[in-house]
Amino acid sequence: MATATEVLQMLRPEGGWIMHDNDYDKIQWLECAPVSRADFDAGFAQYDVWKAEQEEAKRAAKAAAEAKLAALGLAPDDFKALLS
Repeated sequence: MATATEVLQMLRPEGGWIMHDNDYDKIQWLECAPVSRADFDAGFAQYDVWKAEQEEAKRAAKAAAEAKLAALGLAPDDFKALLS
């Protein structure tokens, strides 16, 4: 089950809010448009699917990058060596 902070990070990833006591009524909207209470409450049901999609996108991007390296005759460790 998602936390209130995780739901807000999903709904307003750019930030601009402060959460107090995991309570919708105590959210301070500083630099972003407020999320409605209905959208906030619905976010708890949506979070797990959203998080899984984010993780799958990261895995796909990593696989694509590794395929590009392999096409160049490089292994992931070769690339890591360049970064250190």
